[in-house]
Amino acid sequence: MRLFTKLSSKNILKISFFAFVFSALTPCFSQAARPDALKLYKAGNYKEAIRVCQDELNDSSRGTAKAIESYVVLCWSLVANKQYREAEKCAAQARQLSSYDARLLEIQAESKFYLEKYDEAMNLLQQYVVIPNADKKGSQRIGLSYYMMGEIYIRQKKWEHADIAISKAVDTEPGMSFWWSKLGYAREQAGYYQDAIVAYNKAISLNASSSDDARRGLVRCQAKLNP
Repeated sequence: MRLFTKLSSKNILKISFFAFVFSALTPCFSQAARPDALKLYKAGNYKEAIRVCQDELNDSSRGTAKAIESYVVLCWSLVANKQYREAEKCAAQARQLSSYDARLLEIQAESKFYLEKYDEAMNLLQQYVVIPNADKKGSQRIGLSYYMMGEIYIRQKKWEHADIAISKAVDTEPGMSFWWSKLGYAREQAGYYQDAIVAYNKAISLNASSSDDARRGLVRCQAKLNP
């Protein structure tokens, strides 16, 4: 009791002020200490990115805009970790907050593609690819979207549609050997053997060590042109 009686009113005010400042800044320090989920995702640490995003979404003080960003990284991480059903569910929840976010539209399509819900995936992909680039917010998945469309067309045996879609994919990302091989296959099935040879050769030139499908396709097309 003597200690408190010796404290002046001025000192008490100082202590109260610093206590208030500390309590006000504590949430800021806590948030600053939280790992960056996007950096974790880009580093391939998908499980940790998922955990961080889930923690962020459990923080009701962050607001809708920040929640959407957490949902986007969470969905990307779930797909990268091959948790497709969880990604599909997550994307659907996120789009209830922002139905027009192009990134969420694409990731919902991607999750449905891997779950072999091809009609639903195609509908979403067709919506995504026509969105102006300025509205895609750096999603950078336009090439992948066209490739997935091409894969769906291949499974539907719509060879010319597949040719068009995968051609757009490789125009966007020309270094994808596997995509070139698939383009060759679509062209071969459509009967465009010379164009298929071009695509197969491109696949082989990009990745000579793992282009067995492209080499076999090349031999088939050459046999068709030179019976």
